[in-house]
Amino acid sequence: MRKFSSYGPVDKDLHFHVSRQEIIQNSLARLIGDNPNKGGHYITVWAPRQCGKTWIMNEVFHKLRKDKRFHVLSLDLEYLKMQEDTNRIFKSVANQIAERLKLKNISADTPDDFHKLFMKGVIDQPLILMIDEFDALAEDAISALAGVFRYIYNMRQKDPKPSSEKEYLLHGVALIGVRSVLGIENRRGSPFNVQRSLHIPRLTFEEVESMFGWYERESGQKVEPEVTDRVFYETRGQPGLVSWFGELLTEGFDEYEPDQSRPVTMDDFDYVYAAASQILPNNNILNIISKAKQEPYRQFVIELFKTDEKVPFKFDEPVVNFLYMNGVIDREGTGGKFSVRFPCPFVQKRLFNYFSYQLFPHMGIIYEPFEDTDDIVTEKTLNVRNLMKRYERHLQNNRDWMLRDAPRRSDLRIYEAVFHFNLYEYLVRFLGSYDTKIWPEFPTGNGKVDILIEHGGKLYALELKSYKDKPAYSRALEQAAQYGKELSLKVIYLVVFVEHIDDKYRNHYEKDYQDENTGVTVVPVFVATGN
Repeated sequence: MRKFSSYGPVDKDLHFHVSRQEIIQNSLARLIGDNPNKGGHYITVWAPRQCGKTWIMNEVFHKLRKDKRFHVLSLDLEYLKMQEDTNRIFKSVANQIAERLKLKNISADTPDDFHKLFMKGVIDQPLILMIDEFDALAEDAISALAGVFRYIYNMRQKDPKPSSEKEYLLHGVALIGVRSVLGIENRRGSPFNVQRSLHIPRLTFEEVESMFGWYERESGQKVEPEVTDRVFYETRGQPGLVSWFGELLTEGFDEYEPDQSRPVTMDDFDYVYAAASQILPNNNILNIISKAKQEPYRQFVIELFKTDEKVPFKFDEPVVNFLYMNGVIDREGTGGKFSVRFPCPFVQKRLFNYFSYQLFPHMGIIYEPFEDTDDIVTEKTLNVRNLMKRYERHLQNNRDWMLRDAPRRSDLRIYEAVFHFNLYEYLVRFLGSYDTKIWPEFPTGNGKVDILIEHGGKLYALELKSYKDKPAYSRALEQAAQYGKELSLKVIYLVVFVEHIDDKYRNHYEKDYQDENTGVTVVPVFVATGN
């Protein structure tokens, strides 16, 4: 029986997969060319890690090999990622090409010689060259290699003869990697501006559904539709993560052994999801966190968790470009306006959890020994308003040392998201001795943050906002009511962070709001963050 596989290219005979024929045919068409007699295109193929680009291009490679008009070579350059010497890189790549094509007495130790490998007479028919992990090379080597390819492409464009008779027989090139090769990060600009870019998209819901349907047919075990829906929602179709959750649900791990005698249920998913969020390593997630925690990207990612406005998406902005290419962020657009969003809820939650604990590994004394907190929490009840007042007091009493090293904007003000991280860590610690579940939710993929608390058999929802002005506050009340309706709650809490608020305004604004359209009651609570 097939299995789900989340690491490396899938094997069609062993693993559940999606055929993705449209993308494969599109790639074939580009490499062969609109008019093969004139030549193919030189393309870059890019996507964040574990999005299936290597598998797709392997499929393209196998199809191209059946076309007897071309030599077809596929090289993987990851083994050269630690090599800094450009000439040695050229020599190694040239040796691979010569060996695969059985070329005798051919070598290219420098960029000046490399182009000769592709001349008519050295090779005997048009060549399509595919290079995986191209962007793993040192920047100077990337620039030099791409410069050679650009030179060959331009010479072929000037040559009026058919493709098989041109001076250079490099018919098509595919450079495969995480980044769109030679974009904003290259100091010297792009010498490869002749390329067409091919982006590998995520899986659609129908494709995710087809994979789990395939599993049901082969295993005989039913997967509840809600599970498939939730896998797609949490991953937004990121192939590696979809397959990872498939692995965990159907094969298990140390703390979880699937019961294949019954359907896979939402209880199974919730347990697996908690483990995936807290205890299980995943190379894709670890790589995303490693990129997000680097400066100058760290402060940008933290800023994305702000709730008041969206961040414009600009591909030529170096920080945006880097994070986008490495799968830390994504883009969305409406009405010609494009903004940054996180790629999927699971990634956003992992980043939120990482930064909240990284910034606040210590929260000080949460409550004194023998302190009576029954007005806040018992085994069956939770008073959120009193809990927020208790948190505000804790923040004020410990602010100086707790926020001493907090990330700050250029105007030295603490990032809005820092207080959301702080509140989350406080709640985890304050309620840690109870049978309570606490987790963040991000309904929009942008900065909007909600903290959900399951305590005493009841769900409590806290929507977090920062006070901007009166119109924005009015909208926040309405939005909170709508979110409460979506959660089937009669009451929802709007926690509003503000630098200062006196008793007059607190009494005026902290009045319960009854929304006429939804019937939901919004309970606003202000938290003062300043000294």
